[in-house]
Amino acid sequence: MKRSVLLINIAIVLLGALFFIPGIGGVRLFDWDEINFAESAREMLLTGNWFDVQINFEPFWEKPPLFIWAQALSMKIFGVNEFAARFPNAVIGIITLLVLFNIGRKRKDIRFGLLWTLMYGISFLPFFYFKSGIIDPWFNLGIFLSIYFFSRYTDPEAKPLRMLHAALSALFMGLAILTKGPVAFLIFCLTFAVWLISSRFKLDFRWKDVAVYFVVLALAGGSWFILLAASGHADVIQDFIAYQIRLFETKDAGHGGFLLYHFVWLFFGVTPASVFALPALVRKGDNNLYRWMLISFWVVLILFTIVRTKIVHYSSFCYFPLSYLGAWTAEQIMDGKLRFRGWQKGLLTGISALWGLLLTALTLFDRFKDALIPYVQDPFAVSCMEAASDWKGFEPFVGLLLVIATVCFCVGFGRSKNLRSFMILAAGNVIFGITVILCAVPEVEKYSQASAVDFYIERQGEDCYVLPTYFKSYAHYFYTLRQPENKCSDFGWLRSAALDKPCYFVVKDIPEDVERLRSDVPDAEFLYRRSGFRFFVRRPQPAEAQAE
Repeated sequence: MKRSVLLINIAIVLLGALFFIPGIGGVRLFDWDEINFAESAREMLLTGNWFDVQINFEPFWEKPPLFIWAQALSMKIFGVNEFAARFPNAVIGIITLLVLFNIGRKRKDIRFGLLWTLMYGISFLPFFYFKSGIIDPWFNLGIFLSIYFFSRYTDPEAKPLRMLHAALSALFMGLAILTKGPVAFLIFCLTFAVWLISSRFKLDFRWKDVAVYFVVLALAGGSWFILLAASGHADVIQDFIAYQIRLFETKDAGHGGFLLYHFVWLFFGVTPASVFALPALVRKGDNNLYRWMLISFWVVLILFTIVRTKIVHYSSFCYFPLSYLGAWTAEQIMDGKLRFRGWQKGLLTGISALWGLLLTALTLFDRFKDALIPYVQDPFAVSCMEAASDWKGFEPFVGLLLVIATVCFCVGFGRSKNLRSFMILAAGNVIFGITVILCAVPEVEKYSQASAVDFYIERQGEDCYVLPTYFKSYAHYFYTLRQPENKCSDFGWLRSAALDKPCYFVVKDIPEDVERLRSDVPDAEFLYRRSGFRFFVRRPQPAEAQAE
């Protein structure tokens, strides 16, 4: 490796650590996904059982264990806390930037590698995801590397290394499956099928390469499932498969959305990459990797547009091809093959202004919420709005800085068309992203789950039952540091049995739910209400008193 390339790699590691690690422990984990995975990792440490994924000390069949293993290892080093739960994604963020730079420089040159890294690293949603505790950054990188190495397998220039590329493709696909499940292989197969059709079914392959692929895939991705079946846990596999099917057929857990849900999130959330990529989305491209990136983008976007469950990170794999296509367009502009048009400048500036206005609106929310309350129909939302935020006061200026940086970039890049022009855009986006993470997210949390999480934290060390009632949550597991002896969640028993310890009921501050609880648990004592929630306790009663 040349000295200049080595220095760039070192710089990427240092900058990635600077951007992705600070602040990851500064706000509580959010229900459901962040707390879900972190709780499974905590229970792994508590029980010493690293083989079975658990929630509430019962088998959890929705996800395989790879990411949860990483979180458990992080918790073993840093303790059971938010920093440890999010640290694996900060690490994978640094690795992702290194991967993009080195693939880009090998397939084209150093300039393209840096452009691809910048497009990915400074776009809003990718930046935020590497500071989260969700599973998708690991999952997406596995799928991307699998598709990348298979694209190398289909590249005539890499023919001498076909078996190695087949094995590496299978290895990373197996790791993706071990992270989140077989939907990874579905994405790969659909992408390959479209590529094959577009190539008129012309594929130079060897059967021994096919054999190597499936052997490596089975070992890397199927080993845990095979061990589950061999150890008598085949029912977990059946439940896992049923859950994957349900995600496609239903709006799981109420996560519905309009048809173009993912189009909108990718366009506004992956800027500036999305704006630069627009001209490339309708072109054939000039190399094999371009075709694979373009096809994988449309496959994933269309697939999760069809899927009825709409969650923003479902289409997060698209960040890879979208940032590639954005870098490709930027390079074409720099080489004079395409023009940096006014509509692109207008979109970049407009989206930056939109994000800046949203941040400003958040800081002013407390001043105007009383005027908004009469128009809010959801009683839970109205109750949550009783919380009070504590802004520092400089946040709107960061939104203004983002707009100024974008305008300066548009002017500078329009004139000089060089890589240095991106530095001011990168600075504006990164400062904005860090401000949102450090200042905005903690304030938003106060209006959503803070009062419930505070209540759970107060129960740490208390021998009791805690039960969110009439709504789904994982927060009470993680933030009470629940022990196996307190795992009972049978509402029918907890509301009427002679209890051996207190049982706390947490109810959303919705009149119908509160009255329902009073009817279902008439001897529950009301404790207090606080921004969005009401808290009750049913105290222990002797069996004789219960019988009377």
